[in-house]
Amino acid sequence: MPRLALYTFGVLKSPLTDPAPLTREFYAIGEAVYRAISQSPGYLAHAEAADGEQGMLFGADWGAWGEFAVPAWYGKGRTVETTALATTLSLWTDLRPAVDAIYTGLHRGALNRRYDWFEKTGHPNHVFWWVSDDVTPTWRDGVSRLEHLRDHSSAPHAFTSQRPFGPDGTPARINGIGSANDRAR
Repeated sequence: MPRLALYTFGVLKSPLTDPAPLTREFYAIGEAVYRAISQSPGYLAHAEAADGEQGMLFGADWGAWGEFAVPAWYGKGRTVETTALATTLSLWTDLRPAVDAIYTGLHRGALNRRYDWFEKTGHPNHVFWWVSDDVTPTWRDGVSRLEHLRDHSSAPHAFTSQRPFGPDGTPARINGIGSANDRAR
C-alpha cells in the first residue's frame, strides 16, 4: 500500500544557533510539536540525524533518508553557526491524517506564528507525494518535489494539501481543505 511523503522547508529570519528569545521559543515549540505529531494517527516516521548537534543539518548522518539537501533558492549559511532554515521529511499512512496533524493542535498554533520566525520567500513551503511501501524518501527527493511544485504547480508528482492527489494520480477530496473548486473534483 502506498505511503505519503511530506517535505517541509522554511527560511528562518535568524540562524538556528541565535541565542535570542525568539529562536529559543521556536526550538521549544518545535520540540513540543514534534512530540505531538509523532503521536498522531497515521504518522509513520520522520528523518532524524543519527549524530550531530542542535542546528547541524549539513554533514549529519541521516541514514536511509540520504544526504541532507535544500532547495536552490536557499541562500543562507550551511554551517552550524549560520544555518537559518527549518525543514522536515516524514512518512504518513494517508493524506487525511497528515493534514489533520498539520492543521490542528499544536502545529496549527505554530503555523499561526510562522511569520514571527520565517521569511516570506514566495516559494512553496511544503510538498506531498506518494511512495511505495518499501521506499524511504530522501532529502533530495523532497527538494526535487518542492522545486517541481514551484515550477509546475500541484500535480500527482508533487502536490499541496490545498490541491491534493490520491495514490492513483487522480485529484483527491479532503473536506475543509482547498478551494470549493478543488474540493468538488
